[in-house]
Amino acid sequence: MKKYYIILPILLTMLMLVSCDPFEKEVLAKKPVIYLYPTEETEISVKLNLNGSLSCTYPKYNHGWTVMASPDGMLTDEKGQTYSCLYWEGEISMQYDLSKGFCVKGENTAEFLEGALAKLGLNRREANEFIVYWLPMMEQNPYNIISFRTDLYAESAKLEITPEPDTIIRVFMTWQASNEYIELEAQQLFAPERDGFTVIEWGGTEINMKM
Repeated sequence: MKKYYIILPILLTMLMLVSCDPFEKEVLAKKPVIYLYPTEETEISVKLNLNGSLSCTYPKYNHGWTVMASPDGMLTDEKGQTYSCLYWEGEISMQYDLSKGFCVKGENTAEFLEGALAKLGLNRREANEFIVYWLPMMEQNPYNIISFRTDLYAESAKLEITPEPDTIIRVFMTWQASNEYIELEAQQLFAPERDGFTVIEWGGTEINMKM
């Protein structure tokens, strides 16, 4: 039986929350990167079906990516150029559920993300790249509001991968700085088993206070 997991960490503001109902907003999905880990060297095709539009990709997205992937995650295109991951950025329309999450002091953001990303299935290399990208924008804030969902991002940014992976883990972080502590109902985090051909994706967005 193949396993398919989608893990969606969303960091959100609760300062303007008046209900627990989801809301929808156009956001910039920053630096989603896709890692491919087949069990043996394999030609892999990846396509995105966005509820929005792409603004930047690397390598260039031409109706999809096709690469030769090695078990260590190294990707090689048809010209022989190598990559550690597939990168994209774009505007997407997403819903957010603000009913649960965490409020973390800016100075504790790195420690929080280390623990959360491990629970959400990222290995040390992936988590390091995630934190190095986002930490400079977050650690100087008094607080960061943090909430997690598993499905909303995937509905707005669908992946088509051939051959079909055994395990997919998608981690998307949407965050908002806060000047004060906000009480949230905590969420439970879990780490799915990375079994067989595994695909990992992480990215994120900052939600502007002005909605």
